[in-house]
Amino acid sequence: MKRFFTILIVLLVTSSYAQVDVDSETAGMECTSVTVGKKASADGSVMTSHTDDSGRSRTNMLVEKAADHSKDAMQELYKRVNCPADTPSMPRYCNQYTGSIPQVAHTYQFLNTAYPCMNEKQLAIGESTFGGRGELRSSEGKIDCPMLCKLMLQRCTTAREAIRTAGELLKEYGWCDGGECLTIADKNEVWHLEIVGPGKGKVGAVWAAQRVPDDHVSVNANASRILEINFKDKDFFMYSDNVVSVAEENGWYDKKQGVFRFAYAYAPESRAMLACRRREWRVFDLLAPSLKLDPNAENYPFSVKPDSLVTVEDMIRVFHDYYEGTEYDMRKTLTVTDKDGKSVISPLANPFMKYDEQKLFRINGGWHGRGERTIAVHFTVYATILQCRNWLPDEVGALCWFDLDNVASSVYVPIYASVADLPSTYKTCGRVTGFSRDAAWWAFNRLGTIAAKRWGDMHKVTDAVWQPLQKEFLKTHLEVEKNALGLLNSDRAAALRLLTDYTAKSCNTAVEKAWDTGDYIWTKFDGAW
Repeated sequence: MKRFFTILIVLLVTSSYAQVDVDSETAGMECTSVTVGKKASADGSVMTSHTDDSGRSRTNMLVEKAADHSKDAMQELYKRVNCPADTPSMPRYCNQYTGSIPQVAHTYQFLNTAYPCMNEKQLAIGESTFGGRGELRSSEGKIDCPMLCKLMLQRCTTAREAIRTAGELLKEYGWCDGGECLTIADKNEVWHLEIVGPGKGKVGAVWAAQRVPDDHVSVNANASRILEINFKDKDFFMYSDNVVSVAEENGWYDKKQGVFRFAYAYAPESRAMLACRRREWRVFDLLAPSLKLDPNAENYPFSVKPDSLVTVEDMIRVFHDYYEGTEYDMRKTLTVTDKDGKSVISPLANPFMKYDEQKLFRINGGWHGRGERTIAVHFTVYATILQCRNWLPDEVGALCWFDLDNVASSVYVPIYASVADLPSTYKTCGRVTGFSRDAAWWAFNRLGTIAAKRWGDMHKVTDAVWQPLQKEFLKTHLEVEKNALGLLNSDRAAALRLLTDYTAKSCNTAVEKAWDTGDYIWTKFDGAW
């Protein structure tokens, strides 16, 4: 009983999960991206994905329209910086102007999230930060990670074109960010692009890209994953012309050592982080359990063949995961005695504990000194699963499954990259408004915050709401697409209206259920704390 009350006190007095205690050094460094080749997916789609776990990113999505530009038009560039302390109470990012570059004649429509994610031509991007060596970071560059995503989506239609464009832009205008992995998909293939800076005081970047085989899946979980580069295999590798020389100049690689490995040259500390490697293991363990990979290994294959073809449902299952049922489940040490005298996990045991709580209960750890790191986390701002489908016209084929807040207590809604607009609640940033029913994110964040306080009981309620709705979305979108295809040749505008209306209806339904479910569990469990 004494242990029960200790758990109760700790879980109730900690600060709200809406106010995430992520400092500037680790903010934006806690994302997971899973990629799927077209022969590894159940329907033939190429998939990439992203959980934005920064704790500071904006919470909204905007539709940036396609546009034609004059010959003398310029594209303004900005980098993301922490907002001053006198901004609203929630920590968030602001944009700082870094310069401008010539604009292209035509830019494509894209979905503008904190990390822009998908354009109308079925080019899609996921992201995961791995940091890299601090001495590589340069303040002389003009382009950071979100801006690079925007430029690629505005200007490119394929993954290879996006990687080449990124290389050209970064060589001329410079990278001003830490080590980043961008998982870039198009209708036919998916690549991992890893980028680091050129060194203090320099303009440029060092980068390497590796293609995921069509019948494989891969993952990035905040650690550099590209090891040996096959410099002769242009179909599976791309790289900057300085990829080896910068490492040699800094003493991070010597030809006498043998094979050059990108990760160990530019981000060796990321390969040492158990909490990064654990997520790599868990993704492969969920999608290819027959491999029986070691959860404590230092390295895993860059990609693996899944045991069965991967569906969107499988991807959702992966991102919903918090090691439940494994020895790394953070709830396992938080037990109480049930009415039959058996030791069971307490309903107050929370898989999304903050560092202080993990430390108190001696949870296995290693994430930036903050304890174990699961795939689903309470500080996710939003998540995407992006489908690129080559058998469908772009208007229908480019599909973003979009989730707000903790995936484990939320739902993915279908949003087509071709839509004319989004509901106002999805366009409103909750970090700017503070708590508000005008911002969709707050509906999901409030629900997730409440549910985490008594997860053992409350997640059953949220599952009962979201699982049927998720199945409905996964079923109804196929019928809507069939109808849109029937309209597309004869009345394209009507087809786009259909997709826009369906997207809006799905978003509004999810938000309404999030508010209603939050109200329900708040009252149902009143007095049960």
